[in-house]
Amino acid sequence: MALILNIDTSTDICSVAIARDEHVVALKENDEGFNHSTLLGVYVDDLLKENNLTANDLDAVAVSMGPGSYTGLRIGVSLAKGICFGAGKPLIAVSTLEALANAVACRENEEAYYCPMIDARRMEVYTAIYDRIGNVVRDIHAEIIDENSFADLLSEHKILFFGNGSNKIKEVLKHPNAMFIDGVATSAGNMITLAERKFEDKKFEDVAYFEPFYLKDFVATVPKKKVL
Repeated sequence: MALILNIDTSTDICSVAIARDEHVVALKENDEGFNHSTLLGVYVDDLLKENNLTANDLDAVAVSMGPGSYTGLRIGVSLAKGICFGAGKPLIAVSTLEALANAVACRENEEAYYCPMIDARRMEVYTAIYDRIGNVVRDIHAEIIDENSFADLLSEHKILFFGNGSNKIKEVLKHPNAMFIDGVATSAGNMITLAERKFEDKKFEDVAYFEPFYLKDFVATVPKKKVL
């Protein structure tokens, strides 16, 4: 029976959950914007104290590995690695998109393809496609959305689209096999089942060298100089 701390900072939601044997012990999250650097450490400390736990009581720490927000992922992974290093605990990395897809597939249980989407820039999303039992139909990639997106798969399969990037495709994709599920957001609670599986299989990361899966390089924007 594993006691796992789950951390997800891959989007604008800062989320932390403690789970024991795939059941949520405690969950704390904030969806009011990118305050991860301020909130994450506080949330972890609060959840441990409220449940009379310390980092030494944990069996592992799981972190959402991306894709997603470059800064958010760095904050989450840095804290997770710090806890693992300090307490001598194994680190588990969970795909952000796979966690979303697994959570929705368990809830909907429809014989369809599941397409989680994380908002990127403009009309772009980070996405992948899975079947109902989690097999990869299309690998994780960045997709620029238009009216012909996923046309090859939609011609033969119903696809459920969800996640904070799915509104982009909802506006332009009118195929009868395209279905949309609103209100699906990233959460540490979505990670629990996959984190437990990896713990049982001893699929751990190297704490010293693990890096998030950014998918795309960080691009810093430089403000234009003002002309007097």
